Amino acid sequence: MTVSYLIYKLILVLIVFVISLFVAMYSTYAERKVAAFMQDRLGPNRAGPFGILQPLADGIKMFMKEEIIPNVSNKFLFILGPSLSMLTACMTSVVIPWGTQLTINGKPYPLQITDVNIGILYLFGVVSIGVYGIMIGGWASNNKYSLLGALRASSQMISYEVAMGLAIIALVMMTGTLSLKEIAAQQNGWRWNVFYQPLGFLIFLICAFAETNRAPFDLPECETELVGGYHTEYSSMKLGFYLFAEYINMFISSAIISTFYFGGYNMPCLGRFVHDPNMLATLGVVFMFAKIFFFIFFFMWIRWTLPRFRYDQLMNLGWKILIPLSLINIVLTGVFILRQDIIHYFIK
Repeated sequence: MTVSYLIYKLILVLIVFVISLFVAMYSTYAERKVAAFMQDRLGPNRAGPFGILQPLADGIKMFMKEEIIPNVSNKFLFILGPSLSMLTACMTSVVIPWGTQLTINGKPYPLQITDVNIGILYLFGVVSIGVYGIMIGGWASNNKYSLLGALRASSQMISYEVAMGLAIIALVMMTGTLSLKEIAAQQNGWRWNVFYQPLGFLIFLICAFAETNRAPFDLPECETELVGGYHTEYSSMKLGFYLFAEYINMFISSAIISTFYFGGYNMPCLGRFVHDPNMLATLGVVFMFAKIFFFIFFFMWIRWTLPRFRYDQLMNLGWKILIPLSLINIVLTGVFILRQDIIHYFIK
C-alpha cells in the first residue's frame, strides 16, 4: 500500500464521516419540516431563511447546556454509553460502496473505504455492539425508568436482529457473497434484489425500523410510562450523541437497504448515455444518495403516520410473525435456486 493510497483512504474516511454528520444534522430539520407538513403547520422558520439554520442552533444549544451527571450514577459508564452508540453508528459506514471507482492518472480509487469479504458479518457485529451503548447508558444512570427503557430497547433490538439475520441469509443464498461491493455490482441494470427477494426486503425494512428504535417501534421511551427511556438522565452533548446516533443509524440503514435490495449506486440504462467511467462513478454516487434520501423520507413518513405498537404487540410481531416468515423465505429461496434440479428430478 503506497503512501498516496493511504492518504486517499484517510481523506475518504473523513469525507464519509463529515457527510454522515451533515446528513444526520439536517435529517432533524427535514423531520421537523415533514412532520409540520403532515400536521398542517409551518415547522422551523426562524433561524435563517426557511429555518435552514435550525440544526446549527440546536447544536449550539446542546453544547451550551449544563453538563449534569447524577451523583448516584457510575460516571465512567455514564459517559461510555452515548460514546459507544455514536462510535458504532459511525463505524458501520466503512463497508458501504458509495460508488464504483474513480480513475485519476491511470490509478483506480474505489469509492468504498474497505471491501472486506465478510462485510455483512462486520455490519451485524458492529450493530450488535450498539446495543451495549444503550444498555450501559440505562444501567449506569441508576434510574428505574432508564433501566426499563434500556431493557426494552435491548430486547427489541436483539429480537429483531434474529429476523433481520434470517432475511439476510436468503439474500446471501441468492448472491453467493458476503461482500457488499459484490452485492452492489451484481445488481446492474434491472437486476435489483428486491425483485428476487420481495419478502426478504419487507422483513429487512421492518427490522430496520425496529433496530433504529423509531416509530412505530419507539418503545424505549414513553412520556407516560418511562419518561425519556434510557436517556432520561442525560443532558447536553451526551444526550446529543444518543439523538445523533439515531439519525446516523437511519442514514446508514437507508444506505444498506439501497445497497442490498435497490442496486446501490447502479441505475438502469445509465450506461447507454454515459460512457466516461469517472462520470459514471460520479452519477452512481448521486443516484445512491437519491435512494438514501428517499428511504430517509420513508422513515419519517412512517413515523408521523402510523401509531406506535404496544410492547406485547412488538414482541409478537418479531417472534411470531417475522421469524417464521424469514424461515419460509429461506425455504422458498432454496427452492428457487434449485428449481432446475427439482424439475429435472421429477421429469426423470
